[in-house]
Amino acid sequence: MKRILLSLLALFATQAEAQNLEKSLLWKISGNGIKEASYLYGTMHITCDATLPQKAIKALDATNQLYLELNMDDPTLQQSMMQSMMMKDGKTMSSLVSEEDFKIVDEFLTKQLGYSAQMLNTFKPFMVSAMLYPKMIDCAMQSVEGNLMTVIKEQQEEVFGLESIEEQMNVFDAIPYEVQMKELVKTAKNNLEKDKKEMELLLEIYKSEDINAIYTVSQESENEITSKFEEILLSNRNKNWIPIIEKVAKEKATFFGVGAGHLGGEMGVIQLLRKKGYKVEPVF
Repeated sequence: MKRILLSLLALFATQAEAQNLEKSLLWKISGNGIKEASYLYGTMHITCDATLPQKAIKALDATNQLYLELNMDDPTLQQSMMQSMMMKDGKTMSSLVSEEDFKIVDEFLTKQLGYSAQMLNTFKPFMVSAMLYPKMIDCAMQSVEGNLMTVIKEQQEEVFGLESIEEQMNVFDAIPYEVQMKELVKTAKNNLEKDKKEMELLLEIYKSEDINAIYTVSQESENEITSKFEEILLSNRNKNWIPIIEKVAKEKATFFGVGAGHLGGEMGVIQLLRKKGYKVEPVF
């Protein structure tokens, strides 16, 4: 009985630790066969201010290569992305909703993007929603990944990806197209208002480096894609990245930059690395 009680206490302690990670976007990875420390950094794909903090600059100086979710330096990236944007099995957006709702989406997209829904009819609805991201912030769009790449190019180092564009786009085949379209209709009907509020909240939290809160916001989002399909969007991809991070970090000191939402939670990259025996500690 005592052994069982101790095991349960250890489990609860681990869960509490997962839920209360320190407020930091930058984490040092060491131990378990790693000769030179690597770093893990939580990024924001779209923001108003992508300025890198001094601690991230120092970590980039201390490492020899950059790994992002995708190899954004790949000249074939845009072409591969275009090929992966279409729905499979001949599905169309107009076949997923009523004629009335499709008309609402059509008028909304024409106003916001200058493209009719009919022109984008074969696109995965989530990809159409992603085209609206710049409209969700009241500023010129910047990217943390873009700034990381600028520094790496100045250092004449290489950029790599933890997954291929095909692997990333397959995520949006695993999430039902009907759910994706439902969210696009909701966005059209509220004219981006709820999306803007959630983006504003995320950007404020990101500034505070509270990765626990970022993870919680995605779990509690009114957007069913992020709140109901966490396993597909985050957990499965995190697990797939771990063997790559392990191998790469043991070969060369590396700076890993992934969306901040991938860091928190029991199945976040930090906890998964710790479970494999690595020391992952915040850099303040």
